[in-house]
Amino acid sequence: METSLPNTSRTAVVARRPLATAEELAAYLGVPLGTVYAWRHRSQGPAAIKVGRHLRYRWAEVEAWLDAQSAGQAA
Repeated sequence: METSLPNTSRTAVVARRPLATAEELAAYLGVPLGTVYAWRHRSQGPAAIKVGRHLRYRWAEVEAWLDAQSAGQAA
């Protein structure tokens, strides 16, 4: 009997990094944790995701936000 594998052309297989906590983001960016929460309150900083009562951040969005910050300073 032959087993069939899922059609990978239609199934997106994405290797995902774990989501970052607010503490991890603050450490990564070298800013106080309060700054991360203030950004969230003022709708600034990288986009956050609420997971239950907790804030989480996608690393790809953090990197995109950093790129946008450095592009804005070059102008």
